[in-house]
Amino acid sequence: MSRDRTVDALRAYAIGGVVLGHWLVTGLVLTDDGGLRQASPLTAIPGLAPVTWVLQTLGLFFFTAGFGSARSLAGYRGRPGGWLVRRLRGLLLPTVALLGVGAAVLLAATVAGTPDDTLAVALRLAISPLWFLLPLVFLIAITGPLRAAVRRWGLGRCVVPAVAVVAAADLAVRLLPAGSHLPPVTVVAAWSVPYLLGVAHADGRLAGRRAAGTLAAGGAAALAALLALGYPVSAVGVPGAGVSNLNPPSLLAVALAVAQVGLGLLARPSLERLLSRPVPGRAVTEVNRCAFRIYLSHQPVLVAVTALTARGGLALPGLHTGPDDAGWVLARFCWLPLLAAVLVTVVRTGQSRSPRHPAGGGVADRSAECVSSAPQVYDHRRSGPPDLQEVIAVRDSDPPSRGRADGQPR
Repeated sequence: MSRDRTVDALRAYAIGGVVLGHWLVTGLVLTDDGGLRQASPLTAIPGLAPVTWVLQTLGLFFFTAGFGSARSLAGYRGRPGGWLVRRLRGLLLPTVALLGVGAAVLLAATVAGTPDDTLAVALRLAISPLWFLLPLVFLIAITGPLRAAVRRWGLGRCVVPAVAVVAAADLAVRLLPAGSHLPPVTVVAAWSVPYLLGVAHADGRLAGRRAAGTLAAGGAAALAALLALGYPVSAVGVPGAGVSNLNPPSLLAVALAVAQVGLGLLARPSLERLLSRPVPGRAVTEVNRCAFRIYLSHQPVLVAVTALTARGGLALPGLHTGPDDAGWVLARFCWLPLLAAVLVTVVRTGQSRSPRHPAGGGVADRSAECVSSAPQVYDHRRSGPPDLQEVIAVRDSDPPSRGRADGQPR
C-alpha cells in the first residue's frame, strides 16, 4: 500500500504548527529571584487570536491518525488484538522514555538549585502534551468499529452524534458554575470528528475536489456562524478568559478541524507538485520521520534554552521579558532559529542512539524513523505497524483535565 504524500504533508504542517504555535504563545518571564513564570502574548495582544486558526492544528493530527490507523488495520493479517498492541506500543514506549529522562533531568536541576518556579514550569510544559493519549488511545482502540460504522451508515450519520455531544457540552459550559469539569467523553466526541474523516479518507470516501470543497466550505461557514454567536475568536485558551475553545473542545474547534481538513485535501494537486521537488519532499519526509520526537521535545527545548540563558541574570528581550506588545513577538521570532537548531540537535541525537535492526526486523525499523523520501509499499503482515507518525494526533493546547480556561494556554 503506497503512501499518501498529501497526508504526509498535512502531518508535517501540523507538527510545524504545534512547534511554532507553542514557541510563539508561551512566554517565560524571568522573575526577581531568578525563576521563570509562564505568560501568554494572547492576553496583551488579542489581535493575534486569528493567527491561532492557522497554528492550532489538532484536528489535522487526529485526521492523519484516523487515516493511518484505518489503512494499517485494513492491511493487517495477524492475530486478533496484535494490531492494537503494536499500534499503541509505538506511542507508549517513547512516552515512558520521555517521562524517565524528564524525571532524571528535573532531579538533576533540583540538586543544582534551580528555582522552584522554573521547575514547576518545566514540569508543566513537559507533561501537558501527554493529555492527548487518552482520546487517541481510545479512538485507535475502536478504529475497527468506526471503520465498519462509516461503511454501513455513511460518514454523515457517524459524525452527527459526536457533534451533538459537543454542542451539549458547549451549552453546559455556559450554564454550569465556574470550575465545573465535564466528562472526558466531550474530548473524545470532539476529536472523533476529524478522526472519522481520516478513516473515511482511507476508505476512499473523500476522494475528489467536491468532497474536499464541501468540507472546507462547511467548516468555514460553521466558523463564521459560531463567531457571530459569540464564541471566542482564539482557537486556543487565553489566560483570564471565561471560556476556551479547547478546554473542553468546542464546536468552533470541530469546525476549524473540518475546514482545515477540507483545505488540505483541496490543496492535493499543489502539494503533490511541491513534494515532487527534492528539497520540500525531503523536508516533509524528515519531519514525518521524527514527528513524535519533535512533539515530545519542543517544549522542553524552549524551557532549557530559556533557563540556561537566564542563569546570567540578564533578561533577554523575547526570551525572558513579558509578552506585552508586538515588540516581544518580533524578538521571539529572532530566537526561533536558535530554538530550531537546538531542537534538531536533540531529535537527531535521540535518533542516532535508537537501536537499529535489519529490514523487517525490530521496533525501531518499524517506527517513524523508517520512512524514506520516496513513496513506499508496506507489507502490513509484518510484525509491527508501518509508521509511528501515522498514529500521531497530538496537540497539547488546553489539556481536558482542567475543565475551563485557566491561567495559561498550552
